[in-house]
Amino acid sequence: MPTSLSLVTPVKHADTPLPSGEPPPLPFETEAPALARVIEVGEVAAGIAVPEDRGVRFFSASRDYDGLDGMLFRSPEQAARAVRDIARPGARKAQRAFAV
Repeated sequence: MPTSLSLVTPVKHADTPLPSGEPPPLPFETEAPALARVIEVGEVAAGIAVPEDRGVRFFSASRDYDGLDGMLFRSPEQAARAVRDIARPGARKAQRAFAV
């Protein structure tokens, strides 16, 4: 993906100024931030899995996956599995619960 189209720009720790006298962090001490992942079915974006404290939250990008919108999953892989289950031919579409 061209850099100009990137949704998330990673921070390079070398670009961050350090207070004087403080040594730079060792490579194993810097933890990469968790990034949101796009979940696709074929070439169509089904939604995005956004990391949270207890897992990842799915936000749908297509009406077909609105039943999963806002659900919390343990991992992006679990969210992708739920999307694939809905995308399977003959599968019933998940219905979104509405408050009465």
